[in-house]
Amino acid sequence: MIKNPSFYSVIIGSELLNGRREDEHFCFLNSELTKRGFEQKANFVIKDDPKFIEDIFNLIKKDPNSVMFSFGGIGSTPDDFTREVAAKVFTNQELVVHDEAKKIIIDRLDKRAYPHPIKMAHLPKGAKLLANPVNKMPGFFLHDRYFFTPGFPDMAKPMVIEALDKFYPKAQTKYSCNFIVYSGEASLIDIMQKLPPDIELSCLPGFDAKSKFAEIYLASFDQDRLKKWTKFFKQEIKSLGIEFTDISTF
Repeated sequence: MIKNPSFYSVIIGSELLNGRREDEHFCFLNSELTKRGFEQKANFVIKDDPKFIEDIFNLIKKDPNSVMFSFGGIGSTPDDFTREVAAKVFTNQELVVHDEAKKIIIDRLDKRAYPHPIKMAHLPKGAKLLANPVNKMPGFFLHDRYFFTPGFPDMAKPMVIEALDKFYPKAQTKYSCNFIVYSGEASLIDIMQKLPPDIELSCLPGFDAKSKFAEIYLASFDQDRLKKWTKFFKQEIKSLGIEFTDISTF
């Protein structure tokens, strides 16, 4: 389990990009992550293009804290590339027959498993399975952090829950505060630039009929450091003669 994971989702399906289907994965994954105190770092919706899938997987792999949920492309039709690309990127090996997956497929389909459905038992070396309560055809995961599910939402959703419940049930506590500053964001940039990298910052500018304002959000896993730098920020605002109103604190 990654201590402070960066969650990515990759939703693979040309049918989403050409308008034949509407995506359900992003909102569901977001909802399950926020329940546990997590959030996504990035989401990719991409077509069924093996080279592009490989590029995206490699990009995510470069993040030492990455945890990925990939949706789609693990079936046995000619446009299903995810299993092969996952093996190449995350194991640097060819697909191998997964005995447990093979048994599940044969038990479910009997003679109909051949010649094509059985291909779904060809998985990256070291893969472990995610249960599919709908039709038994399993998803899989690698290194307890890269999860691969079908493109069908009713099959993918229980796999997402299984993975999160097992490996990422609850985030490390993140402390946060936010406040409204009655000034344009430009006057706050010098202050923001003095914050250290471990203090998460978000500045949302706004305006009404009378004036400009900015909502400042600061967060950290270290409550004492958050308190220190929040105090610094507010003192700097006061020194400029700018007023603010707290929304929430720590």
